[in-house]
Amino acid sequence: MGGLTQSEKQILLQLAREALACAVHGQNFPTLALDELPPALQENGASFVTLTKHGDLRGCIGTLEARQPLAEDVREHAAAAALDDYRFPAVTPSELPDINIEISRLTQPQVLEYTSPEDLMQKLRPGIDGVVLRDNYRRATFLPQVWEHLPEPDQFLDQLCMKMGVQRNYWRCNPLRVETYQVEEFHED
Repeated sequence: MGGLTQSEKQILLQLAREALACAVHGQNFPTLALDELPPALQENGASFVTLTKHGDLRGCIGTLEARQPLAEDVREHAAAAALDDYRFPAVTPSELPDINIEISRLTQPQVLEYTSPEDLMQKLRPGIDGVVLRDNYRRATFLPQVWEHLPEPDQFLDQLCMKMGVQRNYWRCNPLRVETYQVEEFHED
């Protein structure tokens, strides 16, 4: 995955801002002229869109699978982060000026082979790896940016287990499927 240009990042941020405003006002997105966008934004891509308000999380939604053009993926997740993040009430029109948008473009997740809880902690790269935990039908992920708040691998994995809906130290006694990915992150100024 090559990096996006400054221009491509600006286009995605503008599309996300437009989608956010449309969603909050209950309007449909304008038609996207995909063929007029740079090729990197037409290619299938996986993204997360994070909304913050005065530095606090206000919504975050995304996908791990690249299943639609990156430009569409960003628009969809900007709207969903505003309206569908179950942890927060829907963003209101009066909040829009205070909302900051961050976009994370993901690489394809790769399985991380490990032999023990200690081995798992050693193989994780804080600040670099996003992590997906899978246990049968349950799964949860933290973007690499979460390492800023949970810098210790054991704490990171404990909180990720809780997000998945299991006990904090579940990862220590149960063989989980672990995948890692990296992101290209950018945000509004």
